[in-house]
Amino acid sequence: MFYHVKELQFNARVSGPDPRFASLLLEQFGGGNGELKAAMQYFVQAFGARQPYPDKYDMLMDIATEEFSHLEIVGATITMLLNGVNGQLKDAMETSDLTKLMAGKAGKEEMIHKAMTAPQFLVLTGGGPHVTNCQGVPWTGAYINSTGDLTVDFRSNIGAESRAKIVYEYLMQFTDDKYVQETLEFLMTREIAHFQQFTAALETIQPNFPPGILQGDPRYSHSVYNLSSSANARGPWNEGQGPWGAGENWEYIDDPIHQVIETQGQLKKTVAGTRQTPEQAQQKARELGKQRSQEVTSAAPTGVNQWCSYPQFDLASPRVAKDGK
Repeated sequence: MFYHVKELQFNARVSGPDPRFASLLLEQFGGGNGELKAAMQYFVQAFGARQPYPDKYDMLMDIATEEFSHLEIVGATITMLLNGVNGQLKDAMETSDLTKLMAGKAGKEEMIHKAMTAPQFLVLTGGGPHVTNCQGVPWTGAYINSTGDLTVDFRSNIGAESRAKIVYEYLMQFTDDKYVQETLEFLMTREIAHFQQFTAALETIQPNFPPGILQGDPRYSHSVYNLSSSANARGPWNEGQGPWGAGENWEYIDDPIHQVIETQGQLKKTVAGTRQTPEQAQQKARELGKQRSQEVTSAAPTGVNQWCSYPQFDLASPRVAKDGK
């Protein structure tokens, strides 16, 4: 059950109207890396975690709820940056202060054609936020990434928080309003906190690499192909032990054309760089598949299923007796 508290998590303020920056800030309201995307992504991901992983469900719902609060902060800031626009637009018979704000006809044209990449922003909303990005592209559920596997979803969330952080970082360079900058800095910092939460949560799932259940074929998992013509860069991404540790190494294939011909298109490729055999990888996948399946199926009761109890004193879903009580 959601409960709206009227006090914002951070006290959003602006020094004065700034329709141009309000348009840019729409990117974090209805854009592909914005607060609505994050809130909905974590909200959707949480459902599959409710019964098998109630601790992860709790975290996802907490962060999703905070993202909704951030959406409110962004929306409030946009509205204040458009302060007075709604009322002035209503006075259709008079020339309003909005015209003065835009420095007459020339300023109005400049706002529409240069600053306002989505002129329908003011025309359609009348002075409030619109669920679009800064170019007027409507928000879409296609922004949401949810696979049902937390080792995949948490990595996606880490990327989402990283992208949102850098957007705020860029936005801060387009406003001189110290109050708006304070708000953006708070929101940017919370992206860092969420990044850390998802990173820590991912580490509690072991094993978590590779993402998902199936293991990679060790004949190909450590191979790196040199696909550049000269002055090739070398580093821990293509030489040495890489991310695996002792006993595991990259196999650097300097002449991929010769290698493909020699192995008959990889069909005769042998294991290199790792001690694991294809049979061992398949066995590990079977074991991990059984483990994950057991975690999910054991959490769901047979017969009547119930999402929560009233009141809900612990994280787990309540077990329901056969008589439904």
